[in-house]
Amino acid sequence: MAYANKTIANKVTGQTIRFLQTAKDTNGQLLEMESTYAAHSTEPAPHYHPHQVEDFRVVSGELTVRVGGQVKTLRAGDTLHVPQNAVHSMWNQSEKPVVVNWHVTPALDTEYFFETATGLANDGKVNEKGMPPMLQLVLMANRFSDVFRLTKPGLVVQKIVFTLLTPFAYLAGYRPTYRKYLD
Repeated sequence: MAYANKTIANKVTGQTIRFLQTAKDTNGQLLEMESTYAAHSTEPAPHYHPHQVEDFRVVSGELTVRVGGQVKTLRAGDTLHVPQNAVHSMWNQSEKPVVVNWHVTPALDTEYFFETATGLANDGKVNEKGMPPMLQLVLMANRFSDVFRLTKPGLVVQKIVFTLLTPFAYLAGYRPTYRKYLD
């Protein structure tokens, strides 16, 4: 469970997240984090948040962002507002780490998503880009569809295919979340 000053570090992506304010701290209104992206991190899969907005402020370094198909570099002091449903991704293509203050509003259960994804990565259960196997992805996509959605395949296809694959994912031993990652 996330709490103020808890830090999680993803060994695969090189991203570290320190929770500053959690859903519990803010009655669900805000999740505030400080995130550090390692130098030369890879661009994550484009995604969007159907019920949340995100606000970023670069504390130090240079953050590369792709929003609406346009790529730009943010530097210390720059801010970025990502409205709900805006397709985006961000990473660090520079030589030095970048530190970002990051607000997610409302918090919903985003912290559980980050803890689960980081736990899977640290246990070696993702590929080199940090993506879990398809059956694990199916359960996470279903569980966290209110806070995180991939752009491909389209939502209707995801709903149909992921619903059909869900029983197989459970039979294979996968779960949407794991208690050991949320502790």
